[in-house]
Amino acid sequence: MFIVYILKGPLNHLYVGCASDLDKRILRHKAGIGAEFTKRNKTFTVVYSEIFSTLIDARRREKQIKGWRREKKENLIKHELPIV
Repeated sequence: MFIVYILKGPLNHLYVGCASDLDKRILRHKAGIGAEFTKRNKTFTVVYSEIFSTLIDARRREKQIKGWRREKKENLIKHELPIV
């Protein structure tokens, strides 16, 4: 199982990521390990997630979402139910 997720920071910045264990990945983000976004923003909220059976599918979706404009990402967050 692999999860594509979106985090929202205190200044409403969005971060899109992928992980096999979301809870563990969030702990790493909070420890400042990994993405520059979470090193700068220790306070964030998981606002969206999707589950995939393969890493390839999850990475494709992550790349797709990262390529979207903010408005489209916000619509995804607003209109889709989180799956975790």
